[in-house]
Amino acid sequence: MHRISSFSISLCGFLFFLMIPHEKLSAVAISVDIITQTCEKCAAESDVLSYNVCAASLQAVPVSHVTNLQGLAVIAMELALHNATNTLSTIKELSNNKSLDPFALVCLKDCLQLYSDAITTLADAIGAFLSEDYGTANTWVSTVMEATTTCEGGFKEKEGEVSPLTNENYNLFQLCDIVLCISNLLNYSKSTAT
Repeated sequence: MHRISSFSISLCGFLFFLMIPHEKLSAVAISVDIITQTCEKCAAESDVLSYNVCAASLQAVPVSHVTNLQGLAVIAMELALHNATNTLSTIKELSNNKSLDPFALVCLKDCLQLYSDAITTLADAIGAFLSEDYGTANTWVSTVMEATTTCEGGFKEKEGEVSPLTNENYNLFQLCDIVLCISNLLNYSKSTAT
């Protein structure tokens, strides 16, 4: 399986940062904090998106404070990709735990496949997004959201079974929801500009 390194993930964000014209950098930095503004808007428009998760996730990346809306979406996708990659490692570790219930091990095997596919899908979504093919990017990001729900739901098929991946599934779902919201904001801006 092809593994994406954290270097290539952060390189994408760094390169995107460099594409912002230097004249606009100070104006962006002085303007209302784009993270707060975006997360408030997205949380207000979504039944499931947590403002706190949105703000905390994006604020953890320093370049997010001086980027534009498209850059913020790419950062959210990079965070989602990093989350999915880390979760895949967690699933592999859990799968080696022979003390787990056999049903849980079957669920982990399903989640392993779902997260393996999610990593590839997110990498493709980033490429589509950077090409301003927001529709395709949204479709792929939505697919990843469904994967988290499927992974979590598998454990619930057996009464009393507790998913060891609840936090990971929740966080990836939230990051993907941030991406979809920002993409919709960009689509709206694009359609009103034409």
